[in-house]
Amino acid sequence: MRGSGGRVTRIGGGQFHCPYCGLQQDRVATLEHDWVLLEPGMRLPAHLVPAEQRWIELSDGRVTVYGVCPVDATQQCRIEHRLACAGQALPDLWPWLTTLRGDARLPDVG
Repeated sequence: MRGSGGRVTRIGGGQFHCPYCGLQQDRVATLEHDWVLLEPGMRLPAHLVPAEQRWIELSDGRVTVYGVCPVDATQQCRIEHRLACAGQALPDLWPWLTTLRGDARLPDVG
């Protein structure tokens, strides 16, 4: 693709319907020559999304996980459809916070 100046053509990309909720999701090529199913039309401030869940769009149309912390305050990212899907259980996005909540001893407010 060197020198063409165009976007990388990806066979099989486009929109698909989620088997869990029936809504559309975008099938997008990754930098690692794989595919990821992203929530269509949603771009979030990257600092609100856990580092390993931030999909950054590249100039050629592919995406890659952007795990840099802290991120630029203006950086936007996309998320996988499974994080927004009402038909699937939400993964444990912050295991350290879940552990902290499980270990927390709340004061008796009686």
